[in-house]
Amino acid sequence: MTLLERYGLSGIVRLAMDVLITRIDAMLYWKNKIRIIRRPVYIRGKKYIALGNNFTSGVGMRLDAFSIHGKVCLEIGDNVEVNDYVHIGATNSVKIGNNVLIASKVFISDHSHGFYGLNDRHDSPLTIPKDRELSFSSVTIEDNVWIGEFVSVLPGVTIGSGSIIGTMSVVTKSIPANSIAVGSPAKVVKCYNFETAKWESV
Repeated sequence: MTLLERYGLSGIVRLAMDVLITRIDAMLYWKNKIRIIRRPVYIRGKKYIALGNNFTSGVGMRLDAFSIHGKVCLEIGDNVEVNDYVHIGATNSVKIGNNVLIASKVFISDHSHGFYGLNDRHDSPLTIPKDRELSFSSVTIEDNVWIGEFVSVLPGVTIGSGSIIGTMSVVTKSIPANSIAVGSPAKVVKCYNFETAKWESV
């Protein structure tokens, strides 16, 4: 399939503009680590973001790094592909490993407005949500993870290497390596058996 067949004429023009702007951004701001960033994107707190090599993003990506400790709080590994309208918010620690594929409209956050039982603290529903103190717990997404569309990954979660998170899942608890998890809340439904070389139901 040719570029013209794949993108159409207007798509090729837009892609060429994105490539050109990406090359300028790569030289000036990202130390040549990005492959392509499709505009528009929204990046806040860039100095608190550590980006690996060969990064790719879709349109509408939003990265918010509001470090509570004045150090890098969002780390993204090598060969990470983030598709359209992904929102990643970090205040303490969000770590994304190498070769991670994130589909469109995914939300990943290490923080929440207020406390709802964490450390036996409870914020009143009568307080204004945006005025509540932020609670936070680190998020880690290990190497070779694939996250499907519309997934939410919530604070305190680790997704083990090689795992797959099915579309529209809400990950509230850690997922072991080499697993497929689906649902809200996400639960493991299959694990990879290296002896049989098959994904097997659990």
